[in-house]
Amino acid sequence: MRKLVCAFLLAGMAATAQQNLTIQQATYGSYQEFAPKSLVSPLWRKNMKAITYLDDSYQKLMQRTEAGNWAEAALVTKEEVASAMKNKFGSDTFALQIFPYNYQWKDANTLQLEIAGKNKMYVVLFDVISKTVKSGVDLSPDGKNQALSPDGTAIAWLMDNNIIISGQGGAKVTTDQDKGIVNGSDYTHRQEFGINKGMWWSPDSKKLLYYRKDETMVANYPLTQWDTRIAENKDIKYPMAGEKSEEVTLVVYDTASKNNVMLKTGEPKEQYLTTVTWSPDSKFVYVGLLNRGQDHLKLNQYNAATGDLVKTLFEEKAKTYVEPLHDLTFVPGNNNQFLYRSEKDGYEQLYLYDTNGKQLKKLGYKDVVIQQLLDLTADGKTVFYIGTANKGLDRQLYKVDLKSGKTTQVTMASGTHTAIVSTDGTLAFDSFSNTTTPNDVNIINLKNNKSTSLLKAENPYTGKTVLPKMELVTVTAADGKTPLNGRIIYPVNFDASKKYPVMVYVYGGPHAQLVTNDWLGGTGLFDYYMAQQGYVVFTLDNRGSDARGRDFEHVVHRNLGVNEMADQMKGVEFLKGKPFVDSDRIGVYGWSFGGFMATSLMLDHGDTFKVGVAGGPVVDWKYYEIMYGERYMDTPQENPEGYMSTMTTAKANKLKGYLLVIHGAQDPVVVQQHSMEFIQACIAAGKQVDYFLYPTHEHNVRGKDR
Repeated sequence: MRKLVCAFLLAGMAATAQQNLTIQQATYGSYQEFAPKSLVSPLWRKNMKAITYLDDSYQKLMQRTEAGNWAEAALVTKEEVASAMKNKFGSDTFALQIFPYNYQWKDANTLQLEIAGKNKMYVVLFDVISKTVKSGVDLSPDGKNQALSPDGTAIAWLMDNNIIISGQGGAKVTTDQDKGIVNGSDYTHRQEFGINKGMWWSPDSKKLLYYRKDETMVANYPLTQWDTRIAENKDIKYPMAGEKSEEVTLVVYDTASKNNVMLKTGEPKEQYLTTVTWSPDSKFVYVGLLNRGQDHLKLNQYNAATGDLVKTLFEEKAKTYVEPLHDLTFVPGNNNQFLYRSEKDGYEQLYLYDTNGKQLKKLGYKDVVIQQLLDLTADGKTVFYIGTANKGLDRQLYKVDLKSGKTTQVTMASGTHTAIVSTDGTLAFDSFSNTTTPNDVNIINLKNNKSTSLLKAENPYTGKTVLPKMELVTVTAADGKTPLNGRIIYPVNFDASKKYPVMVYVYGGPHAQLVTNDWLGGTGLFDYYMAQQGYVVFTLDNRGSDARGRDFEHVVHRNLGVNEMADQMKGVEFLKGKPFVDSDRIGVYGWSFGGFMATSLMLDHGDTFKVGVAGGPVVDWKYYEIMYGERYMDTPQENPEGYMSTMTTAKANKLKGYLLVIHGAQDPVVVQQHSMEFIQACIAAGKQVDYFLYPTHEHNVRGKDR
């Protein structure tokens, strides 16, 4: 069997004059040796027309200013930071390897930095003028999920499942002994619904809001640890679709009274608490309550002092699902107006509401899907965001006038723009790439649209290797009308009169987009490596994937894989129409949802796909977790037909080609039970598969091991 898989990897290999990528370069190269030159960690200084970033050696914080005609100068060095830390915290030692790349500007002259000492971790406020540490708090080196108060005087952090506050006199906010009670964790609701934090300081720094997750009622799931003399099980909490879920509440801790007040979010206990936002005056907390069925959202206002429900501002319902992913954004200087992001009208866009729940303006623009909300200007008149264009292939900078509701597209060049805007909204730092441009960095004057070039990256492959030709293509979906974005990478030294084998790389699931108009076309170097071995490499973003709007994605509801596969087969039909494609040698490769797709395509279309590689594959959605699984499939009790029709274990007898299944034994996302059930089904059906297990890896295998 090993020879057969190797045959897939080596078939069609062509001798080439130039040096091909090594497998090491294909794995690491796109973000190391072949990463286009860029400016690292760029940020605007608050209330200044000055952009900062790290130098190429990561030793200094550099600055360019409009007043200085955008000439480069060093602002702060790592040695200056280390010296200031030594002066402030003399009992510890600081040997900084690089300048802290995750710095933040708190005001025009103050940096927030995270610094590791020999004995402790520190979060400090550093003055770039005096080169001194203005204030700082320390925490255990084992502390996790730290959150610094807005005034910089206290930091909340996690010790195991409990919250500690350092500074402001210090406090143990929670003291739960049961490990099934988890406080302040960003892993609440398994980080679905845009959750990336579990603690929020009030704007006045006097209160701490945090998640309290009770998962004592959730079944334990064993992950076998192989590194002991006798293997041991490590239990995790894994709520599977249709089973008992965690129960979550939100609690406000008052640093003055040292009292905890629970928000009265009510019944049922199995609900999702999302869109968590403090009011600017620190008096109220806004929470999106989403039912377990994920089709009904209520945006509620709670009194932070009492925990009482003040009112429901509005509700949002859907026949498929409602997916709140973002906190509210209050308009500067206005405690009564906020921006809300929703796809309720077909595309994820902005809406302006007041705190009575009245929708003041719809701020959406055409079919643009917001990808990243940037800052509002300090005067609260304008908001900027990065949104889609060109059927989801491009990313452009847009600005919206809140008073008129008018949207203006700021950047025009087709491709991918990554931008940040100065506090006053007059300047944009724009990093741009497309399929022919590695990286162009410019400062755009938003008053006159004139640009100042800071950097034009050279092609990092010149003189090292010649990348095969890549082309973006359009394929019509199985519905006969929807245009889908695809990418073809041609074999090196391509000859249209020859026949080439094909590798289809697939993901296909929600919240992922593989084909984009940027450098390399949205992929990494492994696809180019395979093309250098003589393959046509093809990828298609089917319906169900990201950045094309609600209806494009929601077609997957209750039948994951069905419409996605139908679209992928339209891609195969497109390929088979090419005279240079060897229709008898087509393989498919994918990981996670892509592993589910690769396995499903091998089983449902075995006459087309001769070889498949499925990494971390879902094989039965009833074994997947509640939050993601039930959003798209409902529960197994509610949708037995959908679960049965997408179950690859029930189709194992249809396997014809050669399939390699890869899994991480410590996978807490797609647990190993998936692949083991599939292997057992193949045994029962008399079907041979290859299986490769990573004993110590979780869901994603990266670097050398991958």
